[in-house]
This record gives sequence, C-alpha cells and structure tokens, in this order.
Amino acid sequence: MTSKKLYWLFIGLIGLLFIGLVAGTYGVNSLLSKQSNSVTALKAKSLALAQEQITLKKAKADIQTYANLETIAKEVVPQDKDQAEAVREIVNIADTNGVALSAINFPASSLGNGIIGAKTPTATSSSPSTPSANTSQLQPVPGISGVYQLPITVISDTNKPVAYDKFISFLTAIEHNRRTAQVSSITIQPSNTNHSLLTFTLNLNEYIKP
Repeated sequence: MTSKKLYWLFIGLIGLLFIGLVAGTYGVNSLLSKQSNSVTALKAKSLALAQEQITLKKAKADIQTYANLETIAKEVVPQDKDQAEAVREIVNIADTNGVALSAINFPASSLGNGIIGAKTPTATSSSPSTPSANTSQLQPVPGISGVYQLPITVISDTNKPVAYDKFISFLTAIEHNRRTAQVSSITIQPSNTNHSLLTFTLNLNEYIKP
C-alpha cells in the first residue's frame, strides 16, 4: 500500500470518527434533555404532592378546630318549629317578668290550628315529623340557605296592663331566647285608666334550620 493510499485511509477513518463523535454527542444531549425534562416533571409533581399534603394537614386541622360548629349551630338555631315548645318558652318568660298574655298566634296552616292560647299550649300545636310539616308556615330567610323563619304574634292581656319596666324586661328576655331571637315590630297602647301601664302586641321571628 502506497503512502498516498494510507494517507487517504487515515483521513477516512478520522472522518468516520468525527461523524461518530458528532452523532454520539447529539444522542447524549438528547438523552440528557429527556432526563432533564423527566426530572423537572417529577420535581413539579413532588412539589404539587407536597402542597396537597400541606392543604390536607390544614383541612384536618380545620376539621378539628370546627368540629363542634355543627353542634353549636344546632344549639343556637332550633331544628324544628315545635309551636308548643315556643309557647311554653314565651309563657315562662312572661310569667317570670310579671306580664300577662292573652294569645300567641302563628300563621294559619292546613296542618292544624294556627292560633294557640297563651296559657293552654297543647301537644297538637307541635308539627308532625314529615318534611312538609317541617317547612309549613315557614318563610325562607333571604341570603341564608336552609334557614327559615316562623312569624309569631304575642298579644298581652288588655285586662291586665303592665308597667313599662316590666315590658322592657320581658322584651329583653324574648330577644335573648334562642327561638324568638328577633322582634320585627312592636305596637304599644297606653292604658286608658293609668298611663303608666300599657298593653302591647309583638311580632317575632323564630329562626329554624330543619
């Protein structure tokens, strides 16, 4: 083999080695790029899982923190419109404050009589346990889903007017009662024989979450 042929043979080998090096470098770069993308994806997934764990821990902590919230809500807002119980509570408040009542009225209902004498609450005034009975006579409270209000009218005994301070004490107690938490309107009539005494009509709202 002549020197010229040997020269070109070496040139060819060098060319092949260069091509192989370039191809190898490209292959390694492609592999590293794929591995880098895979690592980035795994890291992002790991961060997402870590965030989910933090959120889960916070949710568990919130559940523990507010575990008694439902119980408290049930204690604050009655779950039934037991008219007999409402009558008993109002009558007891009136007796405690020396106020005589003549009637406690509820909205008319096809389920029963809507007017209950203040001194004669009976078991028939309680609502049945059926869903229609639970929501009859009730009005949805705007902006508060699932909460209803039952209007109640309390009328004092016109034959036994009360002093103003007793009326205020009765009114305060009514507003602190969980069944009659809101007084929507008050009508006061001074006594014809003694202007220091009065009779009244209260319109109340009982809030219920069936």
